[in-house]
Amino acid sequence: MEKSVKLPIGIENFEKIRKEGFYYVDKTGLIKEFLDNRGKVNQFTRPRRFGKSLNMSMLRYFFEYGCDSALFDGLEISREKNYCDAYMGKYPVISITLKDVCDLNYIGAKNMLRSVIGSEAMRFQLLLESEKLSAEEREQYHQMIRIDTTDRQQFAMLDETMTRSLRTLCEFLHKHYGQKPILLIRSLFAQVLKSNESLQFAVLTGCLRIAKESIFTGLNNLRVFSVTDLSCDEHFGFSDGEVKAMLDYYGVGDKFDTVKAWYDGYRFGDADVYCPWDVINYCADLRSDPNAYPMAFWINTSGNDIIRSFIHRATPQTLQEIEQLINGESVVHSIRQELTYRELYDSIDNLWSVLFTTGYLTQREKIDAITYRLAIPNLEIRQIFSEQVREWFQEEVRRDTPTLDAFCAAFPRGDAQAVERQFGAYLRRTISIRDTGGRRGQRENFYHGVLLGLLRHREDWLLYSNMESGEGYSDILVEDPEAGIGIVIELKYREDGKLEEGCREALEQIDTRRYQDRLEEDGIETVLKYGIACCKKRCKVQVAILRTERSETE
Repeated sequence: MEKSVKLPIGIENFEKIRKEGFYYVDKTGLIKEFLDNRGKVNQFTRPRRFGKSLNMSMLRYFFEYGCDSALFDGLEISREKNYCDAYMGKYPVISITLKDVCDLNYIGAKNMLRSVIGSEAMRFQLLLESEKLSAEEREQYHQMIRIDTTDRQQFAMLDETMTRSLRTLCEFLHKHYGQKPILLIRSLFAQVLKSNESLQFAVLTGCLRIAKESIFTGLNNLRVFSVTDLSCDEHFGFSDGEVKAMLDYYGVGDKFDTVKAWYDGYRFGDADVYCPWDVINYCADLRSDPNAYPMAFWINTSGNDIIRSFIHRATPQTLQEIEQLINGESVVHSIRQELTYRELYDSIDNLWSVLFTTGYLTQREKIDAITYRLAIPNLEIRQIFSEQVREWFQEEVRRDTPTLDAFCAAFPRGDAQAVERQFGAYLRRTISIRDTGGRRGQRENFYHGVLLGLLRHREDWLLYSNMESGEGYSDILVEDPEAGIGIVIELKYREDGKLEEGCREALEQIDTRRYQDRLEEDGIETVLKYGIACCKKRCKVQVAILRTERSETE
């Protein structure tokens, strides 16, 4: 492998990766294991960005007529001669992805569906001349690929044609080739899968299982490879060895522990895996900047409505469980993997299942057939839980304006007891977050965010977070321009519970590093220095008042 090999960020086409010099983590072992365990209709359920689309593309290029066997040279499946002889390049393959359809309105989704099916059907234009098909069947095929040039070249198939289009295409390919086609779908179709005798087998992917009590009732031949199944467990996601090999190849092997803390922690079947999207993106960042800090790449590929809805519906018991999870502990819950989409948000119990199947939680232990010990996989997911809890908490406290007014007013008065009393009350209403890993100072971040959110209630104040001042970066700086008062806040987390010592340490740091310099430069006459120490849901506050030289001269 040459050093010019590129990282495949966003590349989901197996042929492109193999032919155009992209780094490929060999997952072709999936082919043999799948063939040994497959059913008529098969579904792989995995969270987003775990290689489902790339694996589906790999299956297409392996099974499809005209297969370029060189694509698989040197890969694991090439050592399985019997399987290559029996299956490689032996089938017509229909490959459909509906990833761009689901977020549209009804009309938009229907038009996009026409485009997706029509484009795939266009790959088989030899059917227009096939002597194995009747004239009527060739006309039916023509209806699938007919273009309406008056409407920006949209596919013009009628609704009734579209409804049966994939099943019909399977039948026509079966007749033409004398070989049943393979169907690969990155989403769901019912009509084409139910009792289709012209289908060799179908493979579907998605985050959620198809529920038998849903509109897919007829799919009683479904073989599911879920995140809890042992079959094919290691073929979605990267293993320790695969991550080490990639990092070493690009000369950033010293970052392995960081990558593991941030992006490992998922358990599929018996396999411990990393999120591939995260590893590839962070590796790319490290190539440009060896000191790059890990980011939440996976989280940023979609919204976080699931966590937001979960936290907003949380009972006091659920909030306690969220606190356990964020602090690196586990909780036990029954999981329903066969939920219909209309049931997802029906209850908090269903949301536990959704968080599990979509990758926000993972299994640590199987208790019985439906009960699992669940945990947050890694620091990336822990971060998004923490952020969503903080946002929820701030929304809650904003509803009590008089209390917020009193809390903020205590700071410029130098009333440390009032600040301590009210901040402690706020902490008891939210969760506490202890240090379970990450960079130095991680333990203070949550408390920093909570306090900053509370102080933002005063819209007439100027607030600065982690601002360079003096000989370092202060946690929080506040300026009240009208009153000529400035506030410096330094937060400490004391796992040992010695809050008095924590406050003194914070105040000494303010003095030693002269965090007040920025305020003095802005002409602030009076500076109040606050040392705040926290431990779980307890806090201690101490204050010192500094009269600047300018104010003393005046």
